[in-house]
Amino acid sequence: MATQQRSRSRRNSSSRHRGPRHVEAVLDPTWRNPYAPTPEERASHVDALRRFALKRKTPEIVAAGVVCLAAIAGVVVSPWLLLVAVAVATGVALDVRRSIATTAERGSQLASMMQARFTPGGTSKDRQRLITVIDRLAATFGVDAVSAFIIDDAGYNAALVPSGTGFNLFVTNALMADFELIELEGVVAHCLARQRMGALARMSASALVNTLAANRRELAGPGLAYRADEVAAAAIRYPLGLAGALRKCAGQVVAPSSFFASATYDQWRYVWFDIYRDRATHDVGDLDDVELRALALEEW
Repeated sequence: MATQQRSRSRRNSSSRHRGPRHVEAVLDPTWRNPYAPTPEERASHVDALRRFALKRKTPEIVAAGVVCLAAIAGVVVSPWLLLVAVAVATGVALDVRRSIATTAERGSQLASMMQARFTPGGTSKDRQRLITVIDRLAATFGVDAVSAFIIDDAGYNAALVPSGTGFNLFVTNALMADFELIELEGVVAHCLARQRMGALARMSASALVNTLAANRRELAGPGLAYRADEVAAAAIRYPLGLAGALRKCAGQVVAPSSFFASATYDQWRYVWFDIYRDRATHDVGDLDDVELRALALEEW
């Protein structure tokens, strides 16, 4: 009897060891938060300015290349043509470099132009409310030196633009009056997220380049408003507040007297929270449309 008990005990003991062993959890060192901008993402927006400037200079670069090749081929006739080729190549290289620098810096002029364009609006209470929200969120997004401006307009909108070493945040008094605190926080977070992504410079530059609307949109970056919503919502941990702000924008019809029905807005549109404030009908096939952006956040 004792022998049988010892035999059953050994069988039970061995069966217990046949089960799956506990494995300690190991963090993946390569994992990245998809809602946090990466250094590569930020660098891609800087490169977008360079690529845009190079694209605009392509005809000039091609023409200079043809001249240089012809001059090099003619060296057998006159050695001086080699100097011509060097001079042409140097001149074009300097001009392209200047164009890239100018494109990158152009957006910094927008802040003063916007201050001159708008009439101040809102109350002292509105301004204090806005400053409080900015102070609360600026550290979260790593953005410093943000000056607040409430502008007089009946349309719901806001924009963050570079201004020297800091930034200017423009918010309409209609938005301040009609948006709840959590919705206002969502709008401000979206604007700050654009700088956190490194996309603010290209968006601001798009407002001042003299080019076709399609090229301006290419420089600003299609879909970047949608991406800024993701970054903002993840940072404030309440996507429905931002979704509510987008819903209110989607439901408002812009007045003909509003800045957002003007030709200037058409040129500056990509710096604004609601890029298509003047759109009569919504296009849910466009990532930057407020209707689609609201739907995406409501499904989080």
